[in-house]
Amino acid sequence: MSNLQVGLAVVGGLVLAIMVAHGAWTSRRNLPRQATLPDAAGTPDAGQQAGAAVEPELDAAAFDVASFPVAAAEKKPALDALIDVIASIALDAPVSGEAALAAMPPTRRAGGKSFSIEGFNEVSQRWEIPLPGQRYGMFQAGVQLANRSGALNDIEYSEFVMKTQVFCDAINGTPDFPEMRNEVARARELDQFASEHDAQLGFVLRARNAAWSPGYVQQNASRLGFVAGSIPGRMVIPASLPGLPPVLVLSFDAQAAMADDPAQSAIRELAISLDVAQVDRGERAFGRMRDAARSLAEGMDGVVTDDNGMLLSVAAMELIGSELEQLYDTLEQHDLSAGSGAARRLFS
Repeated sequence: MSNLQVGLAVVGGLVLAIMVAHGAWTSRRNLPRQATLPDAAGTPDAGQQAGAAVEPELDAAAFDVASFPVAAAEKKPALDALIDVIASIALDAPVSGEAALAAMPPTRRAGGKSFSIEGFNEVSQRWEIPLPGQRYGMFQAGVQLANRSGALNDIEYSEFVMKTQVFCDAINGTPDFPEMRNEVARARELDQFASEHDAQLGFVLRARNAAWSPGYVQQNASRLGFVAGSIPGRMVIPASLPGLPPVLVLSFDAQAAMADDPAQSAIRELAISLDVAQVDRGERAFGRMRDAARSLAEGMDGVVTDDNGMLLSVAAMELIGSELEQLYDTLEQHDLSAGSGAARRLFS
């Protein structure tokens, strides 16, 4: 073999090696960022110190909502004349809880609105959902005036009347219904107020360069207090009191979360959302939402935008916070404080 042939062979080999190395580097650069696990001593192991990508062996139970302590169920809010049509039901004689429960309609809806029947407990002297072993001296039935599906309409009001009448016939009760025209008009007014003061906020966190794996997102979010939600691709910051809606919700592609090999799932964006009326003002939800978004963006090499992809500046976030304080004040002035039972029902 001549010197020229040897030289060409060497050059060819070098070019091939460079191409292989470049391909490996490009593949590694495009691999989604992975979560890292500390070793027993609390420091990264040798592979991690060398920059190796590691997808942790996530314990499924650790991210299964069923494994968390069961929150105490909050007592269902009582019927409220502010947001319900209420029909009183007079009785010829007290009725047992067992009889009342047997007479209850099979569903607790009238069209798209919540329907409920409460009894006045003769012992505790308070309104409650009928319970076995108790006796009730009177009842009241109610249907919600409005929710996010709209205002109570004539058909829903008529269904409310029919359900209530069937219950009354079974317990020998006499209902007293408010005039339909007045209640439907009141429902429209409440619906108009609710539509003008409803706020559901969302930030989008987008990756600048490398995508993220589900484990990487979960690891970074858990440091800020997020825990696994009830469905894949969802994490939440729980409310201070058990049984209440979450303060914040973080969500990303559910298919990526359920992939056979999560390490290969590429997530390029996630959303942090706040349903304002569902969360008590004292939770400081927006401030925590803003801080979480900033912290995640910094730690995960991302940017914070709105739903349309526009970057959210510090000034824009401060403006949103200021407008929210005014909204909180308005809701309180109308006896619909954010996080209250009435507000949670109206804005649902």
